Amino acid sequence: MSLIHQLLGDETYDPFLSMINKCPVLSTPTDWKETTDSHVFISDLPGLKKEEVKVEVDEGRVLQISGERKNVDEDDKNNKWHRMERFRGKFQRRFRLPVNAKVDQVKAKMENGVLVVTIPKKEVKKPETKVIQIEGN
Repeated sequence: MSLIHQLLGDETYDPFLSMINKCPVLSTPTDWKETTDSHVFISDLPGLKKEEVKVEVDEGRVLQISGERKNVDEDDKNNKWHRMERFRGKFQRRFRLPVNAKVDQVKAKMENGVLVVTIPKKEVKKPETKVIQIEGN
């Protein structure tokens, strides 16, 4: 019997799965799309309620999505767990918002474990180019 089997039993060690479970970025996948009138962030947060998730925008124009997936309940600790693959613990995702985001009009909605954050866009004036006359010969 190999050393790995002695340590892990019949479980096969999956380094990729282990990495996903320990990394809040990989365990909280988020898409960011820009439409003609807004920036839309879509985060998969299965099993969480809206009360367990926090959406904030700080003065530095950074959108932060955070929360915590609770560990096993006390009632469940008496049970024998064969696998625990789902991420548990605190998570946090941060996105620097572009200049055209109206950070004072952010809206968030959560349904079926999917959080959708919508940030309207404002029109940003493009700087004018001024032609300078060159004097001399």
